[in-house]
Amino acid sequence: MIELRSDTFTLPTQQMRWAMAEAELGDDVYGEDPTVRALEERVADTLGKPAACLMPSGTMANLAAVMAHCERGSKILVGAESDLYVYEAQGAAVCGGIGYEPLPNQSDGTILLSDLAEGFPTDPDDPQFALPGLICLENTQNRCGGVVLPLDYLAQVRRFADERDVPVHLDGARVFNAAVASGVPVSEIVGYADSVQFCLSKGLSAPIGSMLAGSADFVRRARRVRKLLGGGMRQAGVIAAAGLVALDGVDRLAEDHANAALLAEGLADIPGIALDPAEVQTNIVMFRVVDPRFTWQTFVAAAERYGLRIGELGHGRVRAVTHCGVSTAQIKEAVTIVGRIIDEGP
Repeated sequence: MIELRSDTFTLPTQQMRWAMAEAELGDDVYGEDPTVRALEERVADTLGKPAACLMPSGTMANLAAVMAHCERGSKILVGAESDLYVYEAQGAAVCGGIGYEPLPNQSDGTILLSDLAEGFPTDPDDPQFALPGLICLENTQNRCGGVVLPLDYLAQVRRFADERDVPVHLDGARVFNAAVASGVPVSEIVGYADSVQFCLSKGLSAPIGSMLAGSADFVRRARRVRKLLGGGMRQAGVIAAAGLVALDGVDRLAEDHANAALLAEGLADIPGIALDPAEVQTNIVMFRVVDPRFTWQTFVAAAERYGLRIGELGHGRVRAVTHCGVSTAQIKEAVTIVGRIIDEGP
């Protein structure tokens, strides 16, 4: 089976398994797991942030960030296509008493500054309106096709936020894909945000875990939220050990990007499949099935019968995500399978 539903299907490498088995351990809730501390220090150094914290998941990392930044009764300004808004079960509202104001994402993943401005009440002293406590961006932007937010845009949002004394959080689940694709150090990308989370368990191939980074005071507050949410872990070095190995493999993400470009070029040549290969920037390929004989549901089901797993990701679009578990040969086979499905029909 060729697995292209997500890069969360990556499996830990043998090197990761060895590191996990041999990791030096302690109790992380007490701050005494040396492997966790080594990972957190390395992440903070890599991102250019004062401190970092290991989290069980990206969802918890984003939620902890929101709750650490915001007061109850405030709101966050967030993209309507963002993972934080669409796929994280409205956790800020449920757990933190914090509202969401979803704003339109443009095709390049950005949120217009004019739309962000609309999220601020004309009279901040009017008690009828919740006040923004945080601006949230996503880089790469998943539902916009894995696009990389431009640096000049990040700088504009930083200035916008500073003028209004509101922090910026970056959901950087795939921020290392953004760094590799743009050729820019990850520290420069995240430097425009007050806090950032990224996933160890997507393209970096660790089995579990995400990292949250920011100022020392912010991370201290986030650790308290992590405990509240049930994310305090004990001998978490078994997770952190894989994360340390994962950070050694960042450059390998370029292979995933090349495979995504190859997949997009092949799919674009198939009648009944609509996409522009030039829009593929990282490891995510989004396309539409425009052959009237198919719905996206029947197409995805047919693909699985042929040994190809893909999935829908909003607005009837089909998503394929490349990762280290899929070879270039399998990418070529995936193109062949799609062509066969179109030729043979439902």
